[in-house]
Formats: sequence, structure tokens, C-alpha cells
Amino acid sequence: MKNIKYIIGIALLTLVIIAGCKEDTYEFGDLIAPSNLVINADIVGMSDSNPNGDGSGEVVITVNADDAITYHIGFNKIDDFAPVNYKVLASGTINQKFTDPGVNTYRISMIAFGPGGVASNLTKDITVRSDYVPDPEVVTAITNDDSKTWVVNKDVPAHFGVGPWGEKSPIWWTAGVDEKLEVAPCFYSTKFTFIKNANGTFKLTVDASADGAFTKTGDLANIPGIPASGDEGCYSEYSGGSTSFNFVPSSSGIAVDATYPSTQIAIKLATNEAYIGYGALQSEYEILEATSDYLYLRVQGTETGNGWWIKMKPVQ
Repeated sequence: MKNIKYIIGIALLTLVIIAGCKEDTYEFGDLIAPSNLVINADIVGMSDSNPNGDGSGEVVITVNADDAITYHIGFNKIDDFAPVNYKVLASGTINQKFTDPGVNTYRISMIAFGPGGVASNLTKDITVRSDYVPDPEVVTAITNDDSKTWVVNKDVPAHFGVGPWGEKSPIWWTAGVDEKLEVAPCFYSTKFTFIKNANGTFKLTVDASADGAFTKTGDLANIPGIPASGDEGCYSEYSGGSTSFNFVPSSSGIAVDATYPSTQIAIKLATNEAYIGYGALQSEYEILEATSDYLYLRVQGTETGNGWWIKMKPVQ
């Protein structure tokens, strides 16, 4: 009898253990793609006499969609085929300042995310006028109000450096004097000529015919002709190119102080046919300092989260 009770007890305990070990199941909610996407763009100062705004370049953008949890938004000129950089909207509204001088058409790209990460997208084109005028002293320092050629200054420490984008200085690494001379001579031999045309427009030409372009490869290269794979180095597949550019207000948003100054002006390249210093960078180069014999730039890399710093000197 005791044995029977013991066996029954063991059986009941086993059932309890099995019931307690039952695997929990989780269910996702409905996966719903956002619908009825809307982009509203209120161009500041737009009127019958100023159809593209008052010249401030400011636009109030509001996005909305049914069943959307969050929004990503990005901007690019209609003729700029570089990848769109998206930012997350804390709300459905953003004040955006478009700074390319003159009247330009921009594309607003919106991605709306619903439950489970299901996304829908929409674009809207707007035409905006900007009357931005850069500091003439900066323009003169870089272009000589005609034409001026620069090279990376291998003779000074920290002529090249990298750090997190958003930092004031290259805290991860900086190059020593002549550091790339043996492994990447093209970094120092390539010439970058900034031209101010008679009509007030600007052009950059790159002469990399001596040793090729200094860049990463594949998707990280932002210039044409570079191989799909390979180490960072000199690539003769790119021997030079040219693009128009503008001086625009810097969009980095990085704070300025006495230790880490900035002109808060940037050189913005129109295409990827040319570059400045390093071929794995994006198209907006913030001008930290510019004098007749010194040019110091900060620019976002093609690798997410990287910022690069470059010091240059004029060709004598």
C-alpha cells in the first residue's frame, strides 16, 4: 500500500513539473503597414511674389500616416544621387533649413514605421530659394577669388584624424608627420583646385594622376571607378574629376568654442565626381579654419558614426 501511495505521489509530482515547464508562447500583434501617408511643407515667406519663399531657406515640414508609430525623414537635392541620410523624428514636425544658394528643388523622403517594423514610404519635391552669402574672407582664403590649389599637409602632426561624428576633435586617432607617405603617397600628391568663376559660381577640380585616389573601396568609396573590394589605399582607377560646389551654413550642429573653433561654413560638393583629401567621405566639408596658408576641414565619413579631420596647405 505504501508503495502504491509512493508511485502515485511520484506521478503527481511529475505532472506538476511537466506543467511548470510548459514553454511560454508569445504572439506579435497585427503587422500593419502605415497608410494614407502625407507630407506637408510650409515654405517660410512663400507668397505670390515669392513662390519659393523669402530667401531664408526655411521650411516647416509635417508628416503624418495612419497606424504609424515613428517616422524617419531625409532630404537631398533632386539632382544629387548620393544616399539619403535619414533622421528619426521625435514628433511629426521638423524645421529644415535648405542652404544651397539660389533656387533649388529638393526631395523630402519619409519612411513611416508601423507595428512590427512594417514600413511605408513617400516622397515630395519642393522648390526653395536661399539667399545665403558666405563670409567673403573665407571664400578669398580658399579660392583666392580666382583659383587656388591645395594638398594635404603631410608636414604637420594630426593632418588626418578620425573620431566619433559629433565630437569636436579626432579623439580616436591622428596621423603623424609623413605617416601615409610610404603606404599611400597619393594622399599627399593629389591636388585639389578651388575655382571661383566670373559669374560667382564655384568649381572643384581634382588631379590624382600622379598616384591615384586615397580611399576605401566598395560602398565606402564615394568617388567613381573604385573597385568593389580591397584595402584602404591608392587607386589609380580614379585619376581626377570635377564638380561644382557651394559654400553653405554647416549642418553639423557641433558646438563651437575657443579651443575648437569653426567658421560654421561648409563646402558642399554637387556630385561625387570629385572629393577633398579622402575618397570615403560625404559631400559636406565643414570649414573649421581657413587662412591664406591653412585649411582645416571636418567631414562625416561614409562609415556610419565616423568623423574625419583634414589639414591642408596651398601649393607653392
